[in-house]
Amino acid sequence: CIPPCYFLLSQLATVDIAYACNTVPQMLVNLLSPAQPISFAGCMTQTFLFLIFAHTECLLLVVMSFDRYVAICLPLRYSTIMSWRVCITLAVSFWTLAVLLSLVDMVLLLPLPFCGPQKVNHFFWEILAVLQMACADTYFEKFVVLAVATLVLVGPLSSILVSYGHIVWAVVKIRSVQGRRKAFSTCSSHLCVVGLFYGTAIIMYVGPQHGDSQEQKKYLLLFHSVFNPMLNPLIYT
Repeated sequence: CIPPCYFLLSQLATVDIAYACNTVPQMLVNLLSPAQPISFAGCMTQTFLFLIFAHTECLLLVVMSFDRYVAICLPLRYSTIMSWRVCITLAVSFWTLAVLLSLVDMVLLLPLPFCGPQKVNHFFWEILAVLQMACADTYFEKFVVLAVATLVLVGPLSSILVSYGHIVWAVVKIRSVQGRRKAFSTCSSHLCVVGLFYGTAIIMYVGPQHGDSQEQKKYLLLFHSVFNPMLNPLIYT
């Protein structure tokens, strides 16, 4: 029987592949043919899918930290707590919640007026960059987008930190050095992925949203959306 952690890794791999497939092809088209336009429907579709995959990875990393917590702190009950039924239920839940959170942003974005063909100052159709092209006051929309982003980032990250607080406390009580090393090695790859994903995302969406930092965040989001999915398989292998 395949361990639940590998099922969760397969979900992470799926999200990473979808992330790249959603942004990279159109980005290459834009770089090679800057004059070629993209339709409004294509813009909204890419934005919606980007939000879904971003929210999914946020929530998935929380479930993976809970899996590590159960494996280290409650090893005798691991097979009972992290059963296949529980894993599938969790997967359906975080995918569904990601879609619902993305719909909140899209419901605010779609009714806005966009005056004629415009150029977006970004590598792809990121929601804040799209909001800047609207021919209307978007203060409320930006506030809601950033509020949702803060909720999706800070809440799950807090849960991950709580899980690893319990893990560290459990590992400290292990007497053998080899046992401690083995316990920490099972968490190191997940911690690297969490640091890369949440670190860049928090800088982009929770930090200041004005001034010269906007241009820097454009390149940071490129790293977050394109290179992070490429690094995750290397980290886990």
